[in-house]
Amino acid sequence: MSLTIATWNVNSIRRRLDGLARLVAKADPDVICLQETKVIDGLFPRCQVEALGFSHFLYHGMKGYNGVAILSKLPLASPETKSWSKAMKAPGGGDCRHVCATVDAGGDLGGIEIHCLYIPAGGDIPNAEKNIKFAHKLSFFDAITRFWAERKKRGCHMVVAGDLNVAPLATDVWSHQRLKNVVTHTAIEIDRLDRMREAGAWVDAIRHFVADSEPLFTWWSYRTANWSVADKGRRLDHVWVTPGLKRALKSTVILREARGWPVPSDHVPVIVTLETGS
Repeated sequence: MSLTIATWNVNSIRRRLDGLARLVAKADPDVICLQETKVIDGLFPRCQVEALGFSHFLYHGMKGYNGVAILSKLPLASPETKSWSKAMKAPGGGDCRHVCATVDAGGDLGGIEIHCLYIPAGGDIPNAEKNIKFAHKLSFFDAITRFWAERKKRGCHMVVAGDLNVAPLATDVWSHQRLKNVVTHTAIEIDRLDRMREAGAWVDAIRHFVADSEPLFTWWSYRTANWSVADKGRRLDHVWVTPGLKRALKSTVILREARGWPVPSDHVPVIVTLETGS
């Protein structure tokens, strides 16, 4: 038996419903974590999602911005929504960037707490004093890092999947030299991401299968017309697992072809499969 989890920053779920159907047909995931759904909860396209085989939902959305969702073929237990910016008294109040719920994976694994997370992008200037969006991003990292340190004490299996808006390795960007002072690949952001990973003792499920020396991207800008040839990508989308799940990691796929689908998101789905046992 296995459990397949996909994560995708859809950049508007209502614009990407055809793409969502393609993802389901291609990868047959059991759980999908979505970011940037960009829709209030009352307008979430439940009927279209149910038609794809997902009868269990958890979504936390707002008009035109942000928004996260978990779609599941399995029942979702203990659902939670978090509003970190509101807790930090950041501009805009709650920002709909984090939901979590538990699925019963069966077999030897049992319950797995799945977190769908969307870290703020941070604007264009990597200076917290000059750019309130970058300051917000760093504060968000600090808050969620404290959360993971406490959550880890529960000792349960966890997965965090989403757009973390940091490409940590030199091979996670098309040019380390050109991007080392560009938001998503600066030293301060990489340090914050590392602290967050250490707080939860997280294992990078993608790099578990793909060597650190190998280039790996999940995002290509809309501004580059011939994105595939230019290949100026970054790995902003991640799936991490707690140490107890490392042994269960079976495979991973970055669905690069999705960047060329009709009406594409600038992100592509990332898929991880866990072996749950008999």
